[in-house]
Amino acid sequence: MAIEFHKDSQTFHLHNAFISYIFKVLPSGHLGQLYYGRAIHDRPDFDHLFETAYRSMSVHYFDGEPAYSLEHIKQEYPTCGTGDIHLPALDAAAPNGSRLLDLHYQSHTIAPGKPPLEGGELPSTYVESPDEAVTLTVTLADALAGVTVDLVYTLYEGLPVLTRHAVIGYTGEGTLRLDRAMSFCLDLPDMDYDLVELTGAWARERHVVTRPLAHGVQGVYSLRGCSSHHFNPFLALKRHETTEFAGEVYGFSLVYSGNFAAQADVDPYHVTRVTMGIHPQGFRWDLHSGERFTTPEAVLVYSEQGLNGMSQTYHQLYRTRLARGEWRDKVRPILVNNWEATYFDFTEEKLLGLAAEAKRLGIELFVLDDGWFTNRNDDHGGLGDWQINYEKLPDGIQGFGAKLHEMGLLFGLWIEPEMVNAGTALWNEHPDWVLHEPGRRPQQGRFQYVLDYSNPAVVDWIFARLCSVLDGVPVDYIKWDMNRSISDAYSCTAASDAQGMVLHKYILGVYRLYRLLTERYPHILFESCASGGARFDPGMLACAPQCWTSDDTDAVERLRIQYGTSFVYPVSSMGAHVAAAPNHQVGRITSLTMRANVAIFGAFGYELDLTALGEHGQDLVARQVAFVKKYRELLQFGTFWRLKSPFEGNEAAWMTVSSDQRTALVGQYLILQEVNAGYRRLRLAGLDPDRLYRVTRLGSGARAAGQPVTAYGDELMRAGLVTTDEDPASEGDFASHLYLIEAAE
Repeated sequence: MAIEFHKDSQTFHLHNAFISYIFKVLPSGHLGQLYYGRAIHDRPDFDHLFETAYRSMSVHYFDGEPAYSLEHIKQEYPTCGTGDIHLPALDAAAPNGSRLLDLHYQSHTIAPGKPPLEGGELPSTYVESPDEAVTLTVTLADALAGVTVDLVYTLYEGLPVLTRHAVIGYTGEGTLRLDRAMSFCLDLPDMDYDLVELTGAWARERHVVTRPLAHGVQGVYSLRGCSSHHFNPFLALKRHETTEFAGEVYGFSLVYSGNFAAQADVDPYHVTRVTMGIHPQGFRWDLHSGERFTTPEAVLVYSEQGLNGMSQTYHQLYRTRLARGEWRDKVRPILVNNWEATYFDFTEEKLLGLAAEAKRLGIELFVLDDGWFTNRNDDHGGLGDWQINYEKLPDGIQGFGAKLHEMGLLFGLWIEPEMVNAGTALWNEHPDWVLHEPGRRPQQGRFQYVLDYSNPAVVDWIFARLCSVLDGVPVDYIKWDMNRSISDAYSCTAASDAQGMVLHKYILGVYRLYRLLTERYPHILFESCASGGARFDPGMLACAPQCWTSDDTDAVERLRIQYGTSFVYPVSSMGAHVAAAPNHQVGRITSLTMRANVAIFGAFGYELDLTALGEHGQDLVARQVAFVKKYRELLQFGTFWRLKSPFEGNEAAWMTVSSDQRTALVGQYLILQEVNAGYRRLRLAGLDPDRLYRVTRLGSGARAAGQPVTAYGDELMRAGLVTTDEDPASEGDFASHLYLIEAAE
C-alpha cells in the first residue's frame, strides 16, 4: 500500500495489491484524472495517459493551445464557469453574484491512518490502527473567490477500497453560498458499461435494475429527506460481460442517510462522469469567512471478480470498519417481535404468554413493538410524549422488562423518536419544534408530523425524554423506526437564509441523537428502521449494526429484497424474520420451512403468534432456532455468495462460506414448481478446490434428508451440486432446500 507523489511529473499514484488510482497536477494547475482500475506498476510519470484534443466550439484555457479545454479534460473536482460545461462537482455563488470558480493545486499531505471526517457528526469508515490505511489530502484554491477545497482520499491496505470526500472552505468577505457540493467526481474514459442500481418502493426495496449506459445523465436520487425505499445511495458500473463471478465492476456507495444524487453523465465523446453526494435540490449552505463544509464520504470499490467480488468487499468493510460498538462482532440474538402477533391490541398477560412460549422454544429476545405508551391504540396519537401506558403494562416497562429477564429473555423496545402526533403535549407546547411554515397547513404522513432535528434543542429534549424512559430499565435492544418521508422542510427557529441547511442539519441531528444514545447505552443493540427499508444505507449502518430490511416478510418477496440488499450490505445487517401465513403483506401461503430458510440468511427472528402454531409448528420452530444458534456465526459473518438471481428466473440460490473454507451453507429456492422439469445443478463458490467435503441436504427443521455425499471443492464449483427434486409434487410451489457442506476429515 502506498501513495506516491512523483514531483517531476506532478503525479499522484494511490495503489495497493488490488487497485491503482492515478491523477496529476496539469500545467494549468487543475487536477487531471489518468487511471482508475486494477493495480499497475508505478513509474515516474504517466503523462502518456493524459488525453485531450481540439473540439469545435470548445473554449480553451491557454491562449494559443486550442486543444487544452476543461470541457474535454478528465478532472478530479470540476467547477463552473471556466470551460467545463458538464455537471460540476462544486457550484457556489460569491457575494458579488459570480458563480465562476477556478481551483488550482496548492499543496498536499500524506499521512498514515484515516482521521474522522471534519465537523464531528457525519459518519464514515474508520481504521483501528494506522497501518490499515493511508490518507492523501490535496488542497485546491481559487484566490480571487477566497475558496479552498481539500480533496481527501483514503486507501485501505487489504481491500480494493478508496474513500473520498471534500471539505470546502471560505476565506473571503461576505457570504459564499454553496448550491452543489459533491463528495467526489470520477471521469472514466469510455461508456462501455451497464449501470446497476437498487430500485423499489415500500415492501419491495432494493430490487436489482441493470441498463446500458447511454449518452446524457442517468442515475438515482432521493428528495424524501431520507435515502428512501425508491433508490439506494449506490451505483455500480459493470462491463457488459461481467457476471456475479467474473469481470470488471466499479461500485460507488455514499455514507449518508438524507437526500442524495448519484449520477453517471456520458458526454458525446463517450467519457463517463460519475458524481455522488448531497442532492442540490433544496440545498443551500452559507459559508462565512473562516468556515468550512464537509461532504459525506463516498466509498469506491473496484473488482475484477465480478459483482460478488464487489459485494464481498463492501460486506467486509461495512461490517468491520463502518459498523461499530459492542455488537459489531457479536452474533445477534434470535428474537420474536409481537407486532404481527398483536399489533396495538395487547395486555401484559398476553405478552408474557407469548414470551413464555418464545423462551420454551429457545428464542433469546422478546421485542415489544408499537403501542406501549399512552394514547397509542392506533397510529393516530401518542408519538412524542413517550409516557408509559400503565393500563397495558401495570408495572411499567421496567417491571415488564424485569419479568422478561426473570424468564431468561432479553428485552427489546420499539421507538419512533423523530415524529410527533397532533394533540400530544409536545405538539401543544412546542409547535415551533415541528417542521412547517407558519401560516401554512403542514402535510400529514401516517397521521404524524416530523420534528425539527435541525434544531439542537429538539434533539436535546428528545434525548432527555428517552433517557427518562430507559434509565434503570433492563432494555437490551431498541428498534428505532421512522415511518414517513419529510415534507414542509422549514425550520421555525432558523433564519430565512438558513432554510437550505435544514434537511442536511436534520440528518446530522439524527446522527447526533444516535451517538448520544449509543454512548449512554453501549450494551443496547440498536436496529434502525424506516417504514421497513426506507433508510437502509451506510450512514445508518454506522449508527446501528443492523436494519429492518423491509416491512414485507413474505419469503418469496424477501428473496428479491435480500438478494438486492446484499449487493452492498452484509448479511449481519439485514433484519429477517419468519412471519405468519397467509402473509400479512401479500396474502401468500408459504411453508414454515421456506420462511425460515430465507430468513436465516440475515439477523434472524420471528414475527408471529408462536402460541397459535400448534405442536408441529412449535416443534419445527424449536429445531430452526437450535440450528441457527449452531451456525449463526457462519451465517452472519461468513463470506456471502449470490449463486442464482431471483430477478432472472424461477430459481434463486445463495451461500455463505466460513473464513477457513471448512463449512458452508447453501440456500436454494424454487418459486413455482414445474411439471416434468429438466435436471438441475447448482454451481457453488468460495470452497477450497482441493478439500473433500461432505454434503448433507437438510429437510424440514434443518434435519438431514437422505444420505450425505462427498465431493471435492473443485467438483462442487465446476461440475456443480445436483439439486433435481426426486418428488416435485411433494414439494409444491415455494420450495426450498438447505445444504450443509462440511470438510470431510
